Amino acid sequence: MIHRDIGVLDGPVLLFGGPYSNLQATRAVLDRAQARGIEASHSICTGDVVAYCADPVATVDLIRRTGCTVVAGNCEKQLAAGALDCGCGFEDGSTCDLLSAGWYAYANRTVPDSDRAWMALCPDIVTFAHAGRRYAVIHGGLTDISRFIWSVSAEAAFDAEIAAVEAAVGPVDAVIAGHSGIAFERQIGRHAWINAGVIGMPANDGGALTEYAVLDAGAVTFHKLEYDAQAASQAMEAAGLVQGYDRALLSGVWPSQDVLPAALAR
Repeated sequence: MIHRDIGVLDGPVLLFGGPYSNLQATRAVLDRAQARGIEASHSICTGDVVAYCADPVATVDLIRRTGCTVVAGNCEKQLAAGALDCGCGFEDGSTCDLLSAGWYAYANRTVPDSDRAWMALCPDIVTFAHAGRRYAVIHGGLTDISRFIWSVSAEAAFDAEIAAVEAAVGPVDAVIAGHSGIAFERQIGRHAWINAGVIGMPANDGGALTEYAVLDAGAVTFHKLEYDAQAASQAMEAAGLVQGYDRALLSGVWPSQDVLPAALAR
């Protein structure tokens, strides 16, 4: 396990997950950060830079050139290892499992070895201090990188992951995570669990805007990201990535409802 502590961060911190090879959305969120004066040293991605969309190489290049901190997602782990699937934790035979064969194969064909080497060095867990509180950043769970933890998950799931985080890096006040694709904050005892959402795919809410978060003055706020979703969808069509996520960029409804808890499905 790679642990990286990035010290004390003052002022606003940009938190975002899942660029998902969506170059247009990645440019947009970094532009938002620049407009707010948030530097790369205060920008943290919860992983899965590469996934569903059409521009894996350009998206990785932009993230790397920006220099923000990136926690390893399952996609980084799998691509770094030369694996044949995304390792997303989808149930065998589910819609997500079947559709992942298309986009992951595309990414696996196009991502160069130099980017895979960078992915192999991405930390599994990042810690930092902000406004007198200590935070840990992971992808899905620490016990399982591709664990889906939703706003409606059982408290025991949060407890298990928080315990694993504290066993690995010591006491924390909050855990920041990604992977599941829908932003939320939930209080679990004395700990906060924050999912920053993803910028590369809408939150299954019927709209094309995606989500990111900003941590400032000890509180987290969630924000909608407007970007050129039409261009991102057209790029997917041009690349032959037409299994359904290309339409989801515009409709805001995932083709993979079976991965969701009933309370969050549409």
